Amino acid sequence: MVARMKFIIGGIIIVAALFWLGFVGFEESKAYYITVDEYRSMQESLQGKTVRLAGDVVPGSIDRSKPQMEFIIGSGESRIHVRYIGTDIIPDTFTDDSKALVEGDIGADGIFQARHIEAKCASKYEAEYSERTSS
Repeated sequence: MVARMKFIIGGIIIVAALFWLGFVGFEESKAYYITVDEYRSMQESLQGKTVRLAGDVVPGSIDRSKPQMEFIIGSGESRIHVRYIGTDIIPDTFTDDSKALVEGDIGADGIFQARHIEAKCASKYEAEYSERTSS
């Protein structure tokens, strides 16, 4: 009887631990998707939260000379300074005027700390597609 109770209690502890780890993992992986304009208006409420931020890379803003690449993304008149702290290779399509999606959080210095970057240059692909279809 005592041995059976030990197995039941042990099972409950294991299930509770797995549930807790799943919940914590889900909360950490949850990211809000917002534009640069929305980011500006919500910046204070986003402190400590993971955010996916979409915008255009401002021409001439990519600085690869620092240990951590920095650049600016914008939308309309709004601009956000971004520091890439991730370890993934930067996509080839990450250039001036490309559409970028960065995921990270707000650093203590107010600079957006990106752990992941996705980029695409729609005009490049549209040009290639139109050349193929016109032949």
